Order: sequence, then C-alpha cells, then structure tokens
Amino acid sequence: MDPMRVVEVVGWTVGVVLASWAVMVLLAARLPEGTLKELAGFLPACLTTVRRLRAHPDVPRRAKVVVALAGLWVLSPIDLIPEFLPVIGPLDDVVVVALAFRFAARRVPRSVLLEAWPANPATIERLLGAERA
Repeated sequence: MDPMRVVEVVGWTVGVVLASWAVMVLLAARLPEGTLKELAGFLPACLTTVRRLRAHPDVPRRAKVVVALAGLWVLSPIDLIPEFLPVIGPLDDVVVVALAFRFAARRVPRSVLLEAWPANPATIERLLGAERA
C-alpha cells in the first residue's frame, strides 16, 4: 500500500473519531439533570480527578500510582468488556476507577478527594462509601 494512502486513511480515521467525540460531548451536555447525565459525565470526571490527585502534594506516591493506572485503564482502547456493548461496555472502566478511588480514600484525606472531584459531590461520596473513623 502506498505510504501516502496510509497517512490519508489514518487522518480520516482520526478525524472521524474526533468528530464522533465532539458529537457525543454535545449530546451529553443536552441531557436533562439526573442519573443519565451523571453517568455520562462519570468517566470524564474520573479522568479530571486522576489528573488533580496526581498533582496534589498531600497524595502519597502509592495512591498516585494507583489512580494513574486507573486513568490509563480508562484511556486504554483495550477493555475486558468492549465499549460498544450497550450499558455494560464501560462497566470495567467504572469498576477499576471505583476500586482505585476507594484505595486512595484510605490514604488521602477525604477533603482532598472531594476537592479533586469536578462533578456532583454526591456521586463520589456514594462511590467512596461511608467515611472510616
């Protein structure tokens, strides 16, 4: 295959993927308030939280590594459950992120986690469970 043809195909593929992401973001922004909108924003909020926790000085190195691995898992195109399956597609991502955040919650002050979470605080509170004494 001609190298210019390969570059053209890759360019078109990247363009289509980026355009589909833009459409999904626009559609997600138009969702009514409630559980569906909360679910649509969950993984992007998780990635923002991972980025913020990695930069926070009060987060121990071990917790930073765990949340970074969870962020890489979410971004990875390789999944245990393919993303195109309705409802259960992102389930493996959600489970990995939930476990990573629960791990970090045992090592990081809860206020730091809540401060890093950009979405509805009730979502992360449910994810983390009851605060340990």
